[in-house]
Amino acid sequence: CALPICFSKRMARRSLRIAATADMHYGKHSRGMLHEAFAEISSNADILLLCGDLTEYGLPEEAEALVADIRATVRIPILAVLGNHDFESGQPELLCKVLDDAGVNVLNGEAIEIKGIGFAGIAGFGGGFGRRMLNAWGEPLIKQFVQESITHAVRLEQALTKLQTERRIVVLHYSPIRATLQGEDPEIYAFLGSSRLEEPINRFRVNAVFHGHAHNGILDGKTSTGIPVYNVSAPALRKTGKAYRVVEL
Repeated sequence: CALPICFSKRMARRSLRIAATADMHYGKHSRGMLHEAFAEISSNADILLLCGDLTEYGLPEEAEALVADIRATVRIPILAVLGNHDFESGQPELLCKVLDDAGVNVLNGEAIEIKGIGFAGIAGFGGGFGRRMLNAWGEPLIKQFVQESITHAVRLEQALTKLQTERRIVVLHYSPIRATLQGEDPEIYAFLGSSRLEEPINRFRVNAVFHGHAHNGILDGKTSTGIPVYNVSAPALRKTGKAYRVVEL
């Protein structure tokens, strides 16, 4: 092929260093907690993913503490999803505004393209896995719980549909597979993720998935079709000596 076309293809396939973390649980007085880690990430990665539980109680003041560290250190694009802690105070819109004002793109069923790679993100929800997945049967509250799980999976699918990029990344808080939950009590697996999230990930042949929430889980897993899934919960990652992980794609 002609040189310009070959060069264009090489540029499109340029590797991207993705840093990711989750479950930072910033409080009102946490400013400075990840200052050093964010500075390292800004120097060593092309993009930063924050995979939920950014705050302890979902308060705007807690988000302000996080944003102060981000503004002081991070010079690369940042994508985020919210986690269950971020909904605790019922103010997710205010939380997102604080993050958005600092240049953090919060994905809530949306998709975005950065440097030739497509990202689709949503918090996700629980519901369990495989044959033990909770189904919409019985009490209205059970049906509502299952419907919430289905809704998040559908919105993830809709976000993936919008991406035209060759490479696609999914950003979640809840896990789409059981594998990365090993180490957690089996009794709470149903509240840590759902197989419903895995189906669109497999169907759209996503390149990688990042999630948090599993503080005691393991770091690496794969979907049933072999797609890499990374648990980037900071409490789990700290066992490796870092509160974040960098993956090159």
